[in-house]
Amino acid sequence: METRIGYSANISVETSGIVNILYPKDMVDYNSTQMLNCTINNENYGSWNWDFIAGNNTYVLNNGTSITITSTAACTTVQINSLSGMWAEGIYKCGFSSGSIVHAATAELKVALLPDTISMTSDPLTVECPKDVMVNATIQNSPENYTVTWTLNQVPVTSQTPSVQTDGQITYRLNSKITCQQPSTNAIIITVNFMNQKNKNKTQNIIIPVIDDNVQVCQEDSPWPKTPKGFTLVIQQCEIGRVGYQERTCISPEWMNELDRCVSEELNNVLNTAAAFRGGLGVTQKVALAIFSSLKNISNDTSYSNADLSASIGVLDIMFEASKQFTLDESVLGDFLGAASNMLNANWEQVNTTISYQMSSLYLKSVEGLVENIYMNNSDGYSTQNLEFKLCKNITCNQTVFGVEVNLNQSSGIVKTLGVKNLSDKLNNENFPVSIFPSIVVSATLQNRTDSNIDIKLDFPINQPVAKGSTIQCVFWNTTLNEWSEDGCMWKEMVNNRSYCECSHLTSFSVLMSTSQPNLPYLDEITYVGLGVSIGSLLIFLLIEALVWSAVVKSKLSHFRHMALVNISLCLLLADCSFLASSSSNILPTTWCLVLTLAKQFFFQAMFCWMLCLSIVLLHQLVFVFYPLRKRLYLFLSIVLGYVCPTLIVASTFAYYRNERYYDVDTCWLVYTSPLKGSMNAFFLPVGTIVLMNMFSMYVVIQTLFKSSFSNGSKADEKETVKSILKVVVFLTPVLGVTWGLGFFTQIWDSREPVGAFMVYAFTITNSFQGLFILLTGCFAEKKVRDEVWKIIMTGAPPPKGKTESMKNLTKSALKK
Repeated sequence: METRIGYSANISVETSGIVNILYPKDMVDYNSTQMLNCTINNENYGSWNWDFIAGNNTYVLNNGTSITITSTAACTTVQINSLSGMWAEGIYKCGFSSGSIVHAATAELKVALLPDTISMTSDPLTVECPKDVMVNATIQNSPENYTVTWTLNQVPVTSQTPSVQTDGQITYRLNSKITCQQPSTNAIIITVNFMNQKNKNKTQNIIIPVIDDNVQVCQEDSPWPKTPKGFTLVIQQCEIGRVGYQERTCISPEWMNELDRCVSEELNNVLNTAAAFRGGLGVTQKVALAIFSSLKNISNDTSYSNADLSASIGVLDIMFEASKQFTLDESVLGDFLGAASNMLNANWEQVNTTISYQMSSLYLKSVEGLVENIYMNNSDGYSTQNLEFKLCKNITCNQTVFGVEVNLNQSSGIVKTLGVKNLSDKLNNENFPVSIFPSIVVSATLQNRTDSNIDIKLDFPINQPVAKGSTIQCVFWNTTLNEWSEDGCMWKEMVNNRSYCECSHLTSFSVLMSTSQPNLPYLDEITYVGLGVSIGSLLIFLLIEALVWSAVVKSKLSHFRHMALVNISLCLLLADCSFLASSSSNILPTTWCLVLTLAKQFFFQAMFCWMLCLSIVLLHQLVFVFYPLRKRLYLFLSIVLGYVCPTLIVASTFAYYRNERYYDVDTCWLVYTSPLKGSMNAFFLPVGTIVLMNMFSMYVVIQTLFKSSFSNGSKADEKETVKSILKVVVFLTPVLGVTWGLGFFTQIWDSREPVGAFMVYAFTITNSFQGLFILLTGCFAEKKVRDEVWKIIMTGAPPPKGKTESMKNLTKSALKK
């Protein structure tokens, strides 16, 4: 029989005769810190436990983020760190067990409640004044009799609408007319205030954007209404069976992608159970196993969404935090690793890379932390599709996970090794411009560790060709900075396609391989200056061509040549402009980034196709001297090769890689994964083929010049021959794109060596200034064009239409001064 005895002015005692529980007598404040102290009258040997009874459910209490339990032989105390609604509406029970005998006492706290959460919505989401607006404020139903007041832009308003109760919730409503009497107002702030019986308050507000004629807006895109620039709208409405919200931001004139945070009701219940577990409510191995088991089943469901993935990672993080207070045993290992493996099969693409990077980093930290904190004793390991776990109790441990060998010598503790597939490409690699080989992250931890010095050796298999000059780095994931770091890790050597690393600490490791060139001084500056000069030169070239066209284009061959030059210049001009426009990819919307990637691929490939057209004319003129090309046939073939073929290449590339990665949002350019893998190959292969064909054309021209010189006699002027060859190289190299062949040599030589660095600078200078070289060789180096330009300058008028002598062949035209 339990009785209540007054203990002091503000303390009450509940007793069962043997066990007494002391607790606050008077009503206490919401969010205050309170203590319940339980004592036993006898000095019996036994153990203490605490339970929390809410309705028909009884939950075991243990240490967590919300409560702290301390016990001695004769006393136990539970401290509630922040008395929220979850801890206020129930009965606390302390029990003392001695053998089969249990003594217990209970107590119930009186709390002046306030809402834990206040969810606010408005209808409509945005307003064009004047407009009637209804605002809802929804809270969990509670016995507290709140006084609810409203303000609109800090001015009190009266609500005449009664509250509505549904599904354990209560909604308070305000109907008001928005007049926008102040012209400068761009948003209305409506605030609701809940005051309890102790005159304590809790407020929440909602911002309603106001649309007027002076602001930029995103147009209506159902269910999203017309919205001013810079505002984010939230819709707390999901499909049946899902709970949460959706949000979208207007950056004007375009909407950003929609952020969906509607999760399944089952997963939401798991999330709430995990949060209570972390707080200290229902903390048992059975509950932990149920959480991971449910998470494994949910993550394997076909309806598993992107929002579900984000919430599931949140569950892992919560359970990792809980495992710091309550030791999980190995019974949860299978379901935990199964759930974590299923998550890596899900769609990780988010509205922006920042969110995706945050998710992957939180996933790795949580998985690694749980593996470290789960107490292992009898487990031999566990293997799933994407995670492989090994355990070692020997002094010398040599383990292999997903082909990665891990060696660690320790004098004490149990070595836990975890290999994770399909994660490294999701982590933030921006501080290392790299490709990752292989896509495996290895985590190594020690249970019962007493060693202060760590020496771990890792042997990663490299399953792809290693380009000369590539930089291999052994790194670990820094959970503080959320990025890769080399501190404490060193790459040793590469032997038989295996990369050996040594590290002096334990965490998550991987190997990064850089296939790009290291930073060379002034390389970016040269690139942007060269592109600027090229764009200006190409504009001048096209203007000159327009002015002198009728005077210099008098024959089929000259028409073929100048038409090809104009199209080459136009495509290069548009490609360079697209390149410069995408240089600040970090501030570009994803749609513009995609458009610029498509533009660059098309215009660069069209430029090379027109170079091929010019090369074909050159070859035909040299080989088939007595069979001139027909004008209509050449025009038809040039249009097909110059524009139709690039269109087909770009369209097929985009269609093929649409469900994979067509472009990189960080560079606004195609993706290179490996040889013959990645959208970049759809650019490399056609361009490389054309460059080789154009180089062959130049070779034929040079050979023709040699034969022509020797046919004149044995005493041919060698100086004139050499001079002619140099002219061919200088005149044809820019317009045939031969300088792009230098890119091949940048892959052969290591750019850290003098020859490699020279090749990188040569490639950058010749191609970024290509427009200038076309202007010099295509206009000012050609005598007819020079003369006509000089006439225009002297007379101030374009040349009249007329006929002049035709050029004998394309080679002489290209070399004429």
